[in-house]
Amino acid sequence: MTTFRPKFETLVDIFLSSVREHSDRPLFGTRERGTYRFSTYGDFVREVDRVRSGLAQLGVGPGDRVAIISNNRPEWAAAAYATYGLGAAFVSMYELQPAEEQRYILRDSGAKVLFIANEHVKRGLFESEGEPPVLEHVIQFDGPVDEGTLDYAVLCDRGASKPHELVRPDPEDTAAFIYTSGTTGRPKGVMLSHLNIASNVSALHRIFPMRAEDRSLSLLPWSHVFGQTAELHAMVSLGASIGLAESFETVERDLAEVKPTLLIGVPLIFSRFRESVLRAVEEEGGLKAKLFDAAIKNVEKKKALAYARQSSGVVDLLDQVYERVVFQKVRDKFGGRLKFAFSGGAALPLEVAEFIDSLGIMVYEGYGLTETSPIVTTNFPGSRKLGSVGKPIPGVQVEIDTSATDDPKYGEIVVYGHGVMKGYHDRPEENAAIFVEKNGRRGVRTGDTGYFDGQGFLHLTGRLKEQYKLENGKYVVPTPLEEKLKLSPYISSCMIYGANKPYNVAVIVPNFEVLASWAERRGLPKDREALIQHPEVKALFDREVDAHGATFKRYERVRRVILGIEDFTTENQMLTPTMKVRRAAVLARYGEAIEAAYGDVPLAGVGEEPA
Repeated sequence: MTTFRPKFETLVDIFLSSVREHSDRPLFGTRERGTYRFSTYGDFVREVDRVRSGLAQLGVGPGDRVAIISNNRPEWAAAAYATYGLGAAFVSMYELQPAEEQRYILRDSGAKVLFIANEHVKRGLFESEGEPPVLEHVIQFDGPVDEGTLDYAVLCDRGASKPHELVRPDPEDTAAFIYTSGTTGRPKGVMLSHLNIASNVSALHRIFPMRAEDRSLSLLPWSHVFGQTAELHAMVSLGASIGLAESFETVERDLAEVKPTLLIGVPLIFSRFRESVLRAVEEEGGLKAKLFDAAIKNVEKKKALAYARQSSGVVDLLDQVYERVVFQKVRDKFGGRLKFAFSGGAALPLEVAEFIDSLGIMVYEGYGLTETSPIVTTNFPGSRKLGSVGKPIPGVQVEIDTSATDDPKYGEIVVYGHGVMKGYHDRPEENAAIFVEKNGRRGVRTGDTGYFDGQGFLHLTGRLKEQYKLENGKYVVPTPLEEKLKLSPYISSCMIYGANKPYNVAVIVPNFEVLASWAERRGLPKDREALIQHPEVKALFDREVDAHGATFKRYERVRRVILGIEDFTTENQMLTPTMKVRRAAVLARYGEAIEAAYGDVPLAGVGEEPA
């Protein structure tokens, strides 16, 4: 086995390397007065220096914890790198997290300083029910500050007046606390060292041909490990730039203006990307729609020929024509420079990957978790297989433990290597359960199941804690079927349930924009409540569920459909910030309807909440 030596050992190394080499290059793009403007690496290093010096005056030093509650913004990154440069650890939270959870994280981590986005966040934290957090200082980015809160601009001014020297931490020092949900409902603090994260970034340098000229549109929260490592730290390490999306509602407009070369996201983002393109094609209709269909079919022919190691001059010629008259025009709507799509956080449906790939945007799907900093495996140039999550990255080893499933075909994924976390903060029992030692190596049990194919590509099959037994004793892993159902243009969100039941039930929230158009053509009611009760609508969703679930085993398929109006969102806590379904929250909302679908049998649990 070749020894992997990380290019970077600390996040401070990444920062210093980039600001030295790329001072004049653009870094963060934000919308100002209606247009995107980019600050430079030189601007960033000056801001980080001021924030670091300001924090030092507040007494922050090695071993301390500095927290933040904010969406992605340049100040988020400045606060993070300033914290690393003092030898302290950065504790990140989402604005949309429940205040009770935020307070718990602040207490558990022992944070002494907190950055907040605005007064709204502060009110939620200090004025809602529950014991307020004990903090030495609160620093606010936007809006008027009240007594006891320090304005971010004032902190920067103080830092500028009294510079503080940067500290290079030890690679094994804790750089980040990232909290994930646990079985008790209390989040677990994953402690990641500088080397954990920096080695992940270094591995990406080894296998991806990315350059300083690359640009991403930031869609994932940096408070999540995937967005933090794969976008923020990786892009900074390259001297590349990041445009900050205003919101999910403005993504198409933001793409056109930022003109990214790559997107980093979770499957839901790419599924909606596909839906957007298909909806636009359908609305165009006529010759353009026929051309698009023909172009997609030609791509499929070319792939089939390549798989058989054959070629066709006609297919190749048509491919060149369709590239110019169809696919380039589609990409132009998204800025015209999009070349790569990196997906992680959950399994990407094969149909979505193949569709995006057909547009001339190379899809690289990977796998990881917070406890591994996060990337474990990924597809990369020269080693790519759609439908898989790739091969282990440099510095990481993966084993499959079939004893966890009693099935020789697949098992629990166990990960070893540089990215394995230091541990959960103050959770000795959970640490004992997740860590494994083998031949002098320290690894973690992931709770995910999968298998390696004959070419060494990893395939995911589900989560141990999400799978359940039906009444007949058959195991069901709901996620693959849920992702398949969401490929229907009529389905926005869904969750499948069937623990200890005779069959599976699906809670489905329609895509009301598409459904309304369908209903209007049939003279059906416009009112959503009346619409989902209409027999024709119920029959439509029965057909969609049957069609999209046809390739699954008979016992896995959905037998009853429950239609709802309220979509799964981060705001109503039915989705995590990385767009995974919070099964317990959906069950709490739709439990009575699910119970009615089965009769009087009580509902069973739904397993651990996702990170």
